[in-house]
Amino acid sequence: MRTRFLLPVIYLAVCSFSAFGAETPPSEASIRQLMEVSQTHKLLDDMMKQMDQMMNQMMQQVTQGQAVTPKVQKEIDSGKSEAMSMMKEILDWHKLEPLYIRVYQKSFSQQEVNDLIAMYKTPGAQALMNKMPMVMRNTMAEMQPLLQPVIQRMQRTQQQVMAQIQAEKANHG
Repeated sequence: MRTRFLLPVIYLAVCSFSAFGAETPPSEASIRQLMEVSQTHKLLDDMMKQMDQMMNQMMQQVTQGQAVTPKVQKEIDSGKSEAMSMMKEILDWHKLEPLYIRVYQKSFSQQEVNDLIAMYKTPGAQALMNKMPMVMRNTMAEMQPLLQPVIQRMQRTQQQVMAQIQAEKANHG
């Protein structure tokens, strides 16, 4: 009788201990290894390059291919440079790496990180990682026609707002 009672208790204790062990948070070293094999830093660098290209395209769309004066071009370049500088500051790897480590530690167990490291070391996952920048470029190119109406509407809204501001200045100035 006592054995019948002890076996379920022992079983529950073992299962609880196993489940607890499976949820061990990953070490910083293992997360760093995961970020290395998953090329997290490279993905951020590629994202910055894509953002720069996207800003160039947006500037071309804003000017609608028309020549602008050197003064306006200087303002456009200055605005783009400032925006990119802010993005580089925000997406600085030295600032983001501790953030990634905290998020991964909250999100994954050590076993899951180990499994992800093993997965990312496979040829298929490495091909995925190496080709992802091309996939993103192609996706952005495919999305341009979809975004064009939105960009045009934003330009019209901007022009309307600028016209309203000018009208207000004329009425009060």
